[in-house]
Amino acid sequence: MTDARMRSREQERTDETESESTDGCPECGGLVVNDEEHGESVCADCGLVVEEEGIDRGPEWRAFDSKEKDEKSRVGAPTTNTMHDKGLSTNIDWRDKDAYGNSLSSNQRQKMQRLRKWNERFRTRDAKERNLKQALGEIDRMASAQGLPDNVRETASVIYRRALEDDLLPGRSIEGVATSCVYAAARQAGVPRSLDEIADVSRVEKAEIARTYRYVVRELGLEVAPADPESYVPRFASDLGLSDEASHRARELLKTAKDKGVHSGKSPVGLAAAAVYAAALLTNEKTTQAKVSEVADISEVTIRNRYHELLEAEDTIPV
Repeated sequence: MTDARMRSREQERTDETESESTDGCPECGGLVVNDEEHGESVCADCGLVVEEEGIDRGPEWRAFDSKEKDEKSRVGAPTTNTMHDKGLSTNIDWRDKDAYGNSLSSNQRQKMQRLRKWNERFRTRDAKERNLKQALGEIDRMASAQGLPDNVRETASVIYRRALEDDLLPGRSIEGVATSCVYAAARQAGVPRSLDEIADVSRVEKAEIARTYRYVVRELGLEVAPADPESYVPRFASDLGLSDEASHRARELLKTAKDKGVHSGKSPVGLAAAAVYAAALLTNEKTTQAKVSEVADISEVTIRNRYHELLEAEDTIPV
């Protein structure tokens, strides 16, 4: 009986769709067809848009065969590596209110409290899951503090999962490995942060971060290219309120320095800060070494030294 009702409903929907598509055009009486790409119903003869802003009831992904369609078919929010259970579990709200905003009774509050407790216990059933939950929370906190995009958080979470699976954590702190994963992910994504900047938002010391980072990269075989000074320029220029011209000039200074080998053995952060300072002077956008030092989190002495080296490579004297 249920199958019969479902078939009848599907038939009714099909008949409605066919009747909508075969209704004549109000202008010329021509055939009206559905343009699913633009969400419109258009007359095939005169081109009149009969209906617009149609509702797309299909999925947001494309499938080219039945196997791919079955693999992509899903409900609910997409999975994410930034949560220890990949977002597949259920969260129980901490507020003791029902769906209408009304307060729960005393018995219901006690029941919900027990459910929260057991739900939390089931979400982290063993030490490995508790470790992962704590580490991913640290990764999200540090990435938020540094303004890193979501793809960096995903990459850092995947790196930490690999480190946990390969048993790289014994003898090292969870915070240290999580921080090194954020540092590596930011460099891989082309939005690097200096070790000092990462250490400012971490709960461990800079030396431990550097040591753990080298260990994780070596053991997991991560491909992390050396930091390019040019990748720091847009952020520094934006924080200092410099124009696009100054940012472009700073990149030119760095390219000349790399062509002449001046960058070899130098800190990329120091080179980028000096290039931004020199470019600001060359484009008559006055700024101070103190401001650049604060933004780049590097000493004024380093900026002065790199500044003179960049200008010597450029053979340019600021006006």
